[in-house]
Amino acid sequence: MRLEGKIALITGAGSGIGREAAKLFAGEGARVVVADRDAAGGEATVRAVADAGGEASFVETDVASSESVRAAIAHAEERHGGLHVLFNNAGIFPDDDGDPVTTPESVWDRVMDVNLKGVFLGCKHGIPALLRAGGGSIINTASFVAVMGAATAQVAYTASKGGVLAMTREIAVIYARQGIRANALCPGPVNTPLLQELLAEPEARGGPRRALPGLRRRRLRQRDIVPRRRRHHRRLRHSRVAGSTAWPAVALIPHPSAGFRRRRDPRSHG
Repeated sequence: MRLEGKIALITGAGSGIGREAAKLFAGEGARVVVADRDAAGGEATVRAVADAGGEASFVETDVASSESVRAAIAHAEERHGGLHVLFNNAGIFPDDDGDPVTTPESVWDRVMDVNLKGVFLGCKHGIPALLRAGGGSIINTASFVAVMGAATAQVAYTASKGGVLAMTREIAVIYARQGIRANALCPGPVNTPLLQELLAEPEARGGPRRALPGLRRRRLRQRDIVPRRRRHHRRLRHSRVAGSTAWPAVALIPHPSAGFRRRRDPRSHG
């Protein structure tokens, strides 16, 4: 198993992509720390990992709090003996995140606290633990909107993910000679509870402008696809990969007549 003997901490692992990543990493032999604000969701992920024969523990974590993130890292080291993989995955997408004119400053600040500062704090407290373990891998979840922009107004979310992308490249350069790799992924729309809610009741999230034009449910990427791309970055045979941006194999790109159209991203690895 590729992650045998490794300890991985995943933020936002109480549901969606984070939960699928926890199950996948554990299936590859890692001991997983499930970090999430939602205790019920986090414990459910731990049970799902255990039911599949893996090992995981839960630590309630607010990624916008320095002390909370520090405690999560300490949990990984004290309970499991170290940290080798740091997966900064937690993020939010508030209802009233819209265009620059209408988005409240409080919403902007909250999105930056969770989506961008949360990644910063994960690295701030996690990198020393990775160094103590002799090196490791940092994986940060950005978004395709960080590169392409969004077809619907979500300025705070898009800006936060752009910051994640830039910060990941900087971290990769800083720590390349110290045995730490940092990579970012930019998934398109993924079939998570958050997006299911948006598609089911677009009116509840700001009306028609929040709907994704031209997007059909059958075209949504499944949650387990993205963690598999993350595992690609963690494989030891890719130990020299750092500072990269991985795109999903199928991207949604703006099209003037249909809102979105599908194409295979030539930069993807399949």
